[in-house]
Amino acid sequence: MSKAIEALQKRMQAAVDALDFEEARRCRDQINLLRGGAAPEAVERADLSGIERQQPGAMGLGTSQQRMTPPQGWKPPPKPDPMTKRRSSRSAGKRGQ
Repeated sequence: MSKAIEALQKRMQAAVDALDFEEARRCRDQINLLRGGAAPEAVERADLSGIERQQPGAMGLGTSQQRMTPPQGWKPPPKPDPMTKRRSSRSAGKRGQ
């Protein structure tokens, strides 16, 4: 199997040198299938056109959180006026003692 991987790596490097990145991508995906345990015959027949690589940060702690984007035209609400805001309940309890 390592001979098949070496041959694919050489094909991939030749494709990169020729700036044929689609062929290099196919070779890379075939190498990954071989390293995953697929048979070399099955790798040659595999249709890799629909395979998408996972985006960086898609796994791990806290990395899969989506960013919220507000709708078009949305404005944040006005901040409350601190001079008219009621005091906290802690300060009110101290006055009563």
